[in-house]
Amino acid sequence: MQTSDPVESLIAEAKVLARSAGRLRFKPPVTHVYNPLTYAWSAHEAYLRKFGSSPKRVLFLGMNPGPFGMVQTGVPFGEIAAVRDWMRIEGGIVPPAKQHRSRPITGFACPRSEVSGKRLWGLFAQRFGDAQNFFRDHFVVNYCPLAFLEASGANRTPNKLPSEEAAALQEICDQHLRAVLEILQPEWAIGIGGFAAARLHKAIDNKTMKIGMILHPSPACPAANKDWAGQATAQLTQLGVW
Repeated sequence: MQTSDPVESLIAEAKVLARSAGRLRFKPPVTHVYNPLTYAWSAHEAYLRKFGSSPKRVLFLGMNPGPFGMVQTGVPFGEIAAVRDWMRIEGGIVPPAKQHRSRPITGFACPRSEVSGKRLWGLFAQRFGDAQNFFRDHFVVNYCPLAFLEASGANRTPNKLPSEEAAALQEICDQHLRAVLEILQPEWAIGIGGFAAARLHKAIDNKTMKIGMILHPSPACPAANKDWAGQATAQLTQLGVW
């Protein structure tokens, strides 16, 4: 569904991803599945339109939406203050009818801050200043559009899904990833964490595209809790990305 316009191509591919992933079904311990490409589509489309209008030198790939980030805002690693105040995107969230009572979708009114997103976008804001300066040559997407919750409200990441469920999901996500790479034509594809880097290696058969990895900014990763920004900057510098 690609066109000559990168934005329209990204939007078309995101809609395909939303529909395809939305048809999948998951067994316990997953009890709730959030698909922000549906209920937060307006904000996600605004992100694509505002920042995805041209090819990029660097594409950053995350795993999937976090409960206090993209689940709330529709933007990858979408920590609310970063999306609202730095990217200047706000609103357009229509929460789905079925929600986990301990993980409600309140959009930009969510009182929680996603640490991963705060760290990631905070680094980019510190280094590049204005959001347009960063997005001139960089873009951020997630591999998987879905967030998975267990009965307790615990977040279940895609790498913990049973092999059969994971295979069906990865087929869809790999196809979307290849489409995004074809549209944006990055020189570098950087996995944010090991899972994303592994999916890049699996999906990419273009030998001219460089693949790298940075430490995931999640507080669940012990190494990330000590100067994550400094570590990520050093990794990108060593790779030659920055």
